[in-house]
Amino acid sequence: MTGTLAAIGAGIAAIGAGIGIGKIGSSAMEAIARQPEAASKIQTAMLIAAAFIEAVALFAVVVSMISNG
Repeated sequence: MTGTLAAIGAGIAAIGAGIGIGKIGSSAMEAIARQPEAASKIQTAMLIAAAFIEAVALFAVVVSMISNG
């Protein structure tokens, strides 16, 4: 049973990360369309935010797998 719960936790973390990165990408594309001269700064901020989201998602997956044991 705990293995199933860990898998559900890992799945929720992955879904949350996918939604978060999708929203970041969408917002960045809108911002670049409105202000093309700031594209490099927007892209840098987008990549940093995406990296933080991925790190939190990976941490959540690891915690959910560790709690299985």
